[in-house]
Amino acid sequence: MAKCAFIGLGVMGFPMAGHLQAKGHEVTVWNRTHAKAEKWVETHGGKMAASPAGAAEGAEFVFACVGNDDDLRQVTTGPGGAFEGLHAGAIFIDNTTASAGVARELHAAAAEHGADFIDAPVSGGQAGAENGVLTVMCGGDEAPYARAEPVIGCFARSCRLLGPSGSGQLTKMVNQICIAGLVQGLAEGLAFAQKAGLDGEAVVDVISKGAAGSWQMENRHKTMLADQFDFGFAVDWMRKDLGICLAEARENGASLPVAALVDQFYAQVQQMGGGRWDTSSLIKRLG
Repeated sequence: MAKCAFIGLGVMGFPMAGHLQAKGHEVTVWNRTHAKAEKWVETHGGKMAASPAGAAEGAEFVFACVGNDDDLRQVTTGPGGAFEGLHAGAIFIDNTTASAGVARELHAAAAEHGADFIDAPVSGGQAGAENGVLTVMCGGDEAPYARAEPVIGCFARSCRLLGPSGSGQLTKMVNQICIAGLVQGLAEGLAFAQKAGLDGEAVVDVISKGAAGSWQMENRHKTMLADQFDFGFAVDWMRKDLGICLAEARENGASLPVAALVDQFYAQVQQMGGGRWDTSSLIKRLG
């Protein structure tokens, strides 16, 4: 069992840190909102720290799951950041969905402390975090990854090293690009079925057994047909992720016409007041 720290106790981090504690690891947490850290300790046990540096002090594995590149820099290399508490040989595992550039930057910064850095964004949403069945996409060096993989497995169903630093974030971009197109296609199909006077449930029951089937279809069609959008990843966060994808594409020359179009559709959903609706709310603009 290892001494761990977890920085960031949002809808993902709170249960992820809980799985580490439940599997017998010694976990110290930090969250920007003090009350959230207190609630985590009341729920799961463990300890809380006054700063990211305090949480990281003496920890073998330091996890983070925060909002974006700026948040990540603040809790790592900013004043009182976790890197101040990293000891030589420690491994920092970043579960934030961020840019590949910041992953490489922090990989280099960790090395200055004699520590290692793994970018390890996740997929599976809040339900995946709560059930401990996330997919984790990793970038970094092989030896620290091999040490970290069993610990990451406390909250993961699948975990894989995809290449050097930044590769995990690049793989998460591929994930979000694919999801964007799938959700838009599902939204258009269900909206078409409704306009055509078909029973949407019956239609999905048939077509989901064939080539049109997908995770999104299986898990989101009922709530989409019911006009309910409080069941997953928020539009605001998807736009953040697609922004990262589009920025990377401008750098590497990739063409993302569908992702760019769907990003604008999500902007329309935000204008409708749906920034906190889940990503399947694309169907709202087709009504």
